[in-house]
Amino acid sequence: MKTSEPNKLKPEEEKASWAPEDMKDESKVTDLESLLEELDLTQCYTKKLSLSRILEIDMKTITDEPARRKSDLPWYFLKKVMMINITARNVKCTSQCESNNDDESGSTDLDLDNMIDSPNKGNMVNPLDIITALFLCFDGFVQQEMALKMSMCQFSVPLLLPNCDTGQCTLMLWAMRDIVKKYRPQSLSQSKGFIEERIVLSELPMVSFVRLGECSLSKSEILNKLLSNDQQYHDTFVHHNMECGDSPRIISNGLTEITWYLPGGNTNIDIFSQPVAVANLRGDIASFETQYSFLCQTSAAVFVFFDHLDSESETVFNLLKSQNHKAQIFLVGNYESKRFNLEAVKKVVNSLGFTKGNVIIKTKQKNDADFVKDLRKTVRNVVAKSELKMKMEKMVDVANELGILVDENSPECQTAKKNAKTITAEIQDIHKYKENELPRQGQTWKTLSCLEKEEFRLRHVESKNVEDYKSDLKKQKEELRKKQNSYKMSTAMTNFITGISGPGTERFYFLKWMRMNLDNVSHEKLSELREKYKEKCKNSENKEEIKEIDKQISSSSLGIEHFFREMGQIYEASLSLPETDRSHQQLQHLPKLCAELLLDGFPLELVDGDASNIPLRWVSDVLSQLSDLVSPNIKIRVVTVLGVQSTGKSTLLNTMFGVQFAVSSGRCTRGAFMLLIKINEDMKNVLNCDFMVIIDTEGLKSLDLAQVDNSYEHDNELATLVVGLSDVTIVNIAMENLTEMKDILQIVVHAFLRMKEVGKKPKCVFVHQNVSDVSAHEKNLRDRKLLLDQLNEMTQAAAKMEKKEGNKSFTDVMEYSSDTGNWYIPGLWNGNPPMAPVNAGYSEAVYELKKNIIQLLGNCESSANNIMEFKEWVRSLWNAVKHENFIFSFRNSLVADEYMKLCSEFKKWEWELRKEMYTWVTNAETKISNIGTIAAKSETSDMREFLGSLKREASTVLSTWETKILNYLTQYFEQTEGHVYLVEGYKEEFSNSVVVLNREIENSVKYQLEAAAEIRQGMKEIDKIKDSNRKEIEKAVRALIDKCRKKEVQMTDEELDKEFEKMWRETLEKLSFSKQKTSNVIDKVSHSLRENLKRRGSHANELLSEMSLQDCGKEFFKYSAEGWFKKFKHTANKLFARQDHIMAAQHLAGRIIDACTDFVNERVKRKNNYHDTYIQEILHMIDEKLQNNKEVKINIEFEVSLKQHICGFAAREFQKMHEDFLEENDPYRCLNKNKERFRDDFKDVFHERDQCQKKAEEFTNRCLKPAVEDFVNRSLGPDIIDEMRKLKHFSNQMYFQYSILLDLLYKEDFQNYLSYICSYENYVKSWILEQINKHFLTESSVFKFEDQHLQSCIDNINSAIIKAKTRESDDLKAFVEDIWKELGDKLVITQDALGAFMILNNADKEQFADCLTASMNYMTETLRKKFKESPFEMKLQHLHVNPQNELFNKLIGCGKQCPFCKAPCDAGGKFHTEHFASLHRPEGLGKYKWEQTERLVTDICSSLVISDNRFRCSHTNNKWHSYKKYKKIYKDWNIQPDVSLEASDYWKYVMTKYNKNFAEQYEAQSAYIPFSWHLINKDQAEKSLKESYNIK
Repeated sequence: MKTSEPNKLKPEEEKASWAPEDMKDESKVTDLESLLEELDLTQCYTKKLSLSRILEIDMKTITDEPARRKSDLPWYFLKKVMMINITARNVKCTSQCESNNDDESGSTDLDLDNMIDSPNKGNMVNPLDIITALFLCFDGFVQQEMALKMSMCQFSVPLLLPNCDTGQCTLMLWAMRDIVKKYRPQSLSQSKGFIEERIVLSELPMVSFVRLGECSLSKSEILNKLLSNDQQYHDTFVHHNMECGDSPRIISNGLTEITWYLPGGNTNIDIFSQPVAVANLRGDIASFETQYSFLCQTSAAVFVFFDHLDSESETVFNLLKSQNHKAQIFLVGNYESKRFNLEAVKKVVNSLGFTKGNVIIKTKQKNDADFVKDLRKTVRNVVAKSELKMKMEKMVDVANELGILVDENSPECQTAKKNAKTITAEIQDIHKYKENELPRQGQTWKTLSCLEKEEFRLRHVESKNVEDYKSDLKKQKEELRKKQNSYKMSTAMTNFITGISGPGTERFYFLKWMRMNLDNVSHEKLSELREKYKEKCKNSENKEEIKEIDKQISSSSLGIEHFFREMGQIYEASLSLPETDRSHQQLQHLPKLCAELLLDGFPLELVDGDASNIPLRWVSDVLSQLSDLVSPNIKIRVVTVLGVQSTGKSTLLNTMFGVQFAVSSGRCTRGAFMLLIKINEDMKNVLNCDFMVIIDTEGLKSLDLAQVDNSYEHDNELATLVVGLSDVTIVNIAMENLTEMKDILQIVVHAFLRMKEVGKKPKCVFVHQNVSDVSAHEKNLRDRKLLLDQLNEMTQAAAKMEKKEGNKSFTDVMEYSSDTGNWYIPGLWNGNPPMAPVNAGYSEAVYELKKNIIQLLGNCESSANNIMEFKEWVRSLWNAVKHENFIFSFRNSLVADEYMKLCSEFKKWEWELRKEMYTWVTNAETKISNIGTIAAKSETSDMREFLGSLKREASTVLSTWETKILNYLTQYFEQTEGHVYLVEGYKEEFSNSVVVLNREIENSVKYQLEAAAEIRQGMKEIDKIKDSNRKEIEKAVRALIDKCRKKEVQMTDEELDKEFEKMWRETLEKLSFSKQKTSNVIDKVSHSLRENLKRRGSHANELLSEMSLQDCGKEFFKYSAEGWFKKFKHTANKLFARQDHIMAAQHLAGRIIDACTDFVNERVKRKNNYHDTYIQEILHMIDEKLQNNKEVKINIEFEVSLKQHICGFAAREFQKMHEDFLEENDPYRCLNKNKERFRDDFKDVFHERDQCQKKAEEFTNRCLKPAVEDFVNRSLGPDIIDEMRKLKHFSNQMYFQYSILLDLLYKEDFQNYLSYICSYENYVKSWILEQINKHFLTESSVFKFEDQHLQSCIDNINSAIIKAKTRESDDLKAFVEDIWKELGDKLVITQDALGAFMILNNADKEQFADCLTASMNYMTETLRKKFKESPFEMKLQHLHVNPQNELFNKLIGCGKQCPFCKAPCDAGGKFHTEHFASLHRPEGLGKYKWEQTERLVTDICSSLVISDNRFRCSHTNNKWHSYKKYKKIYKDWNIQPDVSLEASDYWKYVMTKYNKNFAEQYEAQSAYIPFSWHLINKDQAEKSLKESYNIK
């Protein structure tokens, strides 16, 4: 809370009227200032400390360092008193003691003088001075908290607080307002009734104790004995013989303290049979006449302690005479005092007209016990006879008369009091008041809550259409919201909102007044009802009456939470109004008001205990506003307490953290409340958070709810929510009731099991209260063993209920040690209340527990949530709690977010591996292509040996990458930032995916290497023939040159052409050009197919023989299920064929055919020769996909017909590819292709022309340029994929699906939707291609990549030329071979081009090299221009890696579809064990229609799986099966209910818009669209899409 304004000083004229003894004294000013400075409180005195500052968790909270300096003392006292520790007043600096002890231990000489003189009081501070200083330095709210805690410790509290600076004192009425006392006077002892009321409102007699002059008797010590019975002594008042009690008082003289004696109804124990207030004035009444006068006018009796009465003193007579006193005066003297004068006493007594009974003298014959006995007797008589009973509230008038300040008189407090009274004064009948003034939260809100849960649970859907039923529920909710909006804002709520909208301090006062007034109003009614309830509970047959009384108790309790609850309902109802509505706009500020209060330390109701519901939108918006008020990066940790009702949960939290949760037994916490505590800077690094959230919950197994239906369900919901929100959960167990303990353990274990399954790992501490033995921990070893056994038993029971039987013991669910996970706390009271102080053992044990909890929070492995993440946890946990099956219904955007991040990271690692292996395979293929040529870098020319070494190298590379990715995965889960722990459960799945991925790539690499090797082997023979032919031609040309040169006549070009033609014809006739034999690829494919199907038996062979492969694959594949599926009638109806076998088989076949077609097209595009590995790879693909399929029962007929279809098509394509290859590489054709080049070279050599320039250009254009272009084309594919992966919609599967669906929504084209639904993979591929084209048509990055690869090639070529130049050989052929060797592992130069270039080459090496460099520069520019100008679509055709297919395979996931609605699986990783879809569709979109009406079905499977509906299909053998138990049929599918009620709005909108179109297309009748679907617009559809895919 913020600090309140310091009290204003009285005006001068008022000060002047004060008595001289109260006037300001210079020395006292110095005393106050110097003491505050010594205590380091000067700043606090100027600017009062607030409660929120006091409650901050700092390093002092968890350190046990004793006070070493005076400045430590106030905080030591405060820390102890806030923990209600009765040792709080034992404040002393330890350094002084230690130094004295050191002196003693260090000296062996006996020095009695030193021992007597040594105590040095100068370093000690009287506890009363510390208390006075603190009350002067704190604002009213801290004073109130301190007074309450001091009162619980049975310490006296300030009644009149002196300020020696101003010379005034203050009546501390406000400070005592929060003290509530419970007692039983003798009159109620028989009925066992009790009185519980706010002490300032209690009409009690007051007895005051003062002293006149010096007094040898310790008045305070005598008072303590007076108030303590024989069984138990307690120091209520600080006295001389207490630690530091003998230190001189500096600022606390004039302090008047008060305490109360309250009877417990036991005559043997009670000292007084009636309650009585006891006041004690510190200091001489002669110096503090104002305080004395106040006591004389408000007390029934004043006991004046004295040693000496001056019978001649006028002052003494004035003080003691009773003209202005309402109180009886009693003189209490000590005869044993040297200054006591009996005669003087007699004279005074006679003069004042006192009787014998007015004088009490302690004589030698009376010991302290007898003296106290006499004193008690007198006090008893006074209390019994006194008519003067005064409420403390009434003392204000006396204070005002005497010029005493009243702490409540500040303008803020009075304004707030007036505003609160305006509201509460109107309350007569609570039930009627709530109906009239708070109408929105009664039955309307409870009905709304029931409807909300029914929307999720669908318990009463029966035979109705699920979507119609949900639409009806939505309509009912809208009607109730209309009803809520129809109420006008009541006067009470208007005033309440005005009150909390006031300035800071006034707002706090207002809420405090409201709370106190409401408690007072409802207390009387509640007490009466609870007494009735108690009576009825004695007889178990009174169930109906008990229910009725319980309802009355619920309706008769009225607290601030009811006003905030109404505020929340006003706000939530207003949101259903149009945004332009005035009410909607005027109420938008309400969440911010509540968020400000939360930040100031007031609790927020999370769960409405009456309706068992969370007003989600209200709580969410309050938390959003809170996030806006603080920094968005503010982190929070959450501590929750759970336990059986009335086991001291709220008291435990109050003691630990000083937080203000209601603890009166008349008002048990209902629902759950959260409260913020700030973490001090010195602790932020320890706890890694900025705030701690404390959640207090309604007691489990609550008596209030015992007779209410579904109380176990309510407890389960509450426990699941708060455990899910917690970092640390305190489970509070009272050891007395083992049956109840067992019940609560079942609820708690259930909650922890649920959290483990959804990725949350809260820490747990079991707190056993009322265990007082010092050896409790050891003695309870057996109990702890029993507890663990019960926890294990409960875990197994909960696991069975949640269908997670893998959890056998509690330690499977969470980290728990029976030694460290249990804390034993003694009982709260030390003795019998109401006069018992708090047990010191209780506060010490709670303090140790607090330190442990803070340590647990500091050790949390998971990172803290920010406020928005906490909000998401509240939302997702509560939505899942509303479902019957929590684990399968839980959907949390933070979990989804972490899952998406994990998938994105995994895809990134997968692509790194694929890219690396693609580069490696490309290089390996280059090496294979060059083996056996002069470019080969391998030492071996044996292909088999070389292939073996490459395969081994590939395995090594892949093995290294497997380890690398597994390490990435481990490091990913070890990171502390973010919330990785939420997806810990997927770690094994992704680890397995790495192994599967590795195997898959290894197989693919093996096939590619074998195919490349076979192709190279096949080319060797052709290359040999071509080389031989070239040599023959070269030999003939050289012979012709010699022949022509011998002719001495000059030959013209025409003559040379004729000679060349003749030579060419003759040479070709000599060469034997046997036409290359064409293989029958179809036969080869057919053989491979038969080999593949051998394992399937003779029936497969028979089926193969029925149809020639030549005729297969020509028409569209159509699967007929005749024979195998005859026992089921094939029809597309809702009731029978949910998972229609033929549709599913057809779909599976389509997917496999598409994948194989892509593979065939890729191979054909490369224009290589056919090899058997191609068809083997295709058959391997088919087998793998059929094995992985779990949706369709595969029979031999289906497998054979599918493989025949694919192999028939592939065989024809490969046959053509093979024939084209042979034609392209025909030696005769190759020779003729180079004929003109041979002719030109012949003429050049004949004429002895310089060939350098020409040959350089030829080498560049015919050898290097094709090789460079091929290299660029091979390298460009991965670059395009890399670039596309940078786009958000290609980052992971979820975003990919979201982007496609959003694009469909914007395009508003029915044909697109139809294509997406019916031809999903084809549509997705074309969409990817569209995105690639769209991106690169506007991007210059493709040219950038091409240019990089081009430059890389040019650099390699230039480097090769330079190296070749350095060799000694002058032979041009050797020079070119040297260049080729350098480029052998990077570029593939065709043998044809190089062989033709080498013939008839007489160019000079040096000159050729220069010309080559110039030609290279020209080639570079030419290629750059070509790359820049060629269309992107054209580039795509030449790529070796198809980006479209790669992206598709990367983002399509496993390709599985929902067995009901065909929505694609969104799970990441190759090896996930469970499929799930983020967004399910109405089944009518998947062609399902009702059997009788033929109307399309509107049901959505994400709703059906939580309904009681049934389905039947081939997988159920046509037997009816419950949707709720769908997992028995589809074990690997997890169909979660929608993330919200609006999540499936996207497909509802689509189906509503295109209902007729789908009906026409599917040859069905239009669906009956539920009413609410018509209200969904395009924006809402988009919003639902974002929500389903967790797009921020």
